Amino acid sequence: MRAAEERGLGLAPADAFSADPGFGVSAVIAGRRVEVGADRLMQRLGVAVAPFAEEAARLADEGRTPLYVAVDGRLAAIVAVADTVKPSTPAALAALHALGLSVVMITGDNRRTAEAVARRLGIDAVEAEVLPGGKVEVVERLKRAGPVAFVGDGINDAPALAAADVGIAIGTGTDVAIESADVVLMSGALTGVATALALSRATMRNITENLFWAFAYNVALIPVAAGVLYPAAGILLSPMLAAGAMALSSVFVVTNALRLRRFSPPQPAGAGS
Repeated sequence: MRAAEERGLGLAPADAFSADPGFGVSAVIAGRRVEVGADRLMQRLGVAVAPFAEEAARLADEGRTPLYVAVDGRLAAIVAVADTVKPSTPAALAALHALGLSVVMITGDNRRTAEAVARRLGIDAVEAEVLPGGKVEVVERLKRAGPVAFVGDGINDAPALAAADVGIAIGTGTDVAIESADVVLMSGALTGVATALALSRATMRNITENLFWAFAYNVALIPVAAGVLYPAAGILLSPMLAAGAMALSSVFVVTNALRLRRFSPPQPAGAGS
């Protein structure tokens, strides 16, 4: 619209506008039916996109999504759109790989575009040309191979966020996505995903250490307090020492838990160079 205004082109009002998620939009402009969308929309309309095949392939290889324009049922133009990759994305992906995790991109873009972006960013696998309602199906399929954490911020991501083992919503996203997620990252930086996962691992490791220490401590000292060593060695544990030992155990557990205050976010290889 800005480009049209700069060229002094008039913008006619659009009537009978409708949007079909995952396919495209349509409207009547100046008495002519205009449809704009992905190749799947053109296929539904019976409009051949072969004349723009080479141009579409070039745009897809550049990581752009080709969209087609049909006017009154005839192919009229091809346009390309692309999402801007956030500056924090490469570092976030490197940090996730450093944690030993595989990254899968689920997108509605055509496969060629998605694979071009995946190659550029180092994403492990791609699920492309997924309609908004198909994200849950992909998540359920991935869950058969192991736990899945899904990261999203849009309205269409809400069902997948709820279906994943861990749903992580970007705090700058929609309210529906935030309500559906288990974890909400208050900043829009994707590096928070790796930080959240690493912190959860450190927390679970700390809990395991504390449980082991408490169990081992009680297994070792409860029999002594009960007098199991008295017949053989004449050793008894006085109530005062037993109380002090239990207090020492609590101090150890709390001190071990406080080590989490020194937690630092994971740094991908080469980040400090």
